[in-house]
Amino acid sequence: MRVILDGTPLLGPRTGVGRYTAHLLSELPAMPGLDVAATAFTWRGLDGFASALPPGVRCAARRVPARLMHEAWARSELPRLEWLTGAVDVVHATNFVLPPPRRARGVLTIHDLAYLKLTGTVSAASARYRELVPRGLRRAAAVITPSEAIAAEVVDTYRLDPAMVTVTPLGVEAAWFDTSPPPRRWLAAHGLPSRYLLFVGTLEPRKNLPTLLEAVRGLHAEIGDAPPLVLVGPSGWGPALDLSRLPAGSVIARGYVGTDELRQLVAGAGALCFPSFYEGFGLPPLEALATGTPVVASDIPAVREVVGPVAGTAVRLVPPTDADAFTDALIGVLEGEPDPEPGQAHARTFTWRRTAERTAAVYRSVGTP
Repeated sequence: MRVILDGTPLLGPRTGVGRYTAHLLSELPAMPGLDVAATAFTWRGLDGFASALPPGVRCAARRVPARLMHEAWARSELPRLEWLTGAVDVVHATNFVLPPPRRARGVLTIHDLAYLKLTGTVSAASARYRELVPRGLRRAAAVITPSEAIAAEVVDTYRLDPAMVTVTPLGVEAAWFDTSPPPRRWLAAHGLPSRYLLFVGTLEPRKNLPTLLEAVRGLHAEIGDAPPLVLVGPSGWGPALDLSRLPAGSVIARGYVGTDELRQLVAGAGALCFPSFYEGFGLPPLEALATGTPVVASDIPAVREVVGPVAGTAVRLVPPTDADAFTDALIGVLEGEPDPEPGQAHARTFTWRRTAERTAAVYRSVGTP
């Protein structure tokens, strides 16, 4: 079966969707009976695309302007996918946008519905999904979501047959379980203290950083030598963070870091803070558990689904708008002695191989060899 995936998320910094796409492309070539290729809808980024693909994945891309393609696909059924990629049996749209296929069967991944539920917190590009996703659903033979919570939202919002939607939970790489905290010398060389709290994610409104900053302010009011909060992730969009009411040095912006550095920073944190208003899955908390780092996170459906089974041990879940509860949870983690074993055992049940196996099963259910 000839399968092609949209590999556009591989270009640029690897955030959540990029990592999802990369892991799928790494695992799918090992699935029996699949001939795996990847395309990308880009003009300037195509030069480095082939080198970004893992072994066993063919490049099937032509240079096209992504914005013009999206505008065309939001209004019509042209240009057809196969005109850009060649003949395929199944096309997997990994990032919300399913191009109109000519003969191929379409599979559409919907990671969340932030573009509908939190319209004021998404970028202009994500806002286009309000037009592109319904079009894609009409073209799709199957839909994939990362969690049961998002599957239920998609079925309810778009009035889909539940049998059309398959949940393929994300995975945790084995390397997370073997990662050691960064040495103090390395931390000092990068302007970081030996004790710190950590936030991982794009700096965007739905990540709810103002509530976390208020919680940090409360933490420093309660504990004089409280560790600072380190922010790791792309700058994103939205209003600038207001640090005016926080003690000097209590927040450190590290910016986007590579995967190896990210693992070390997570492994060395006193706690991972995950205050989001809304998520489709919640991979950073799961990866933190894999390293043995405790988690303080928002009690929202997808996060509760993913890490709720170890809430009260390795994870503390709090209402996303309650800064005082977040402060109390952070104090509890810092003053306690968390047991990493329950969280690590739970994280080991999430693998990218399982994600790929479930995804390949969707391809076989809709495709024609």
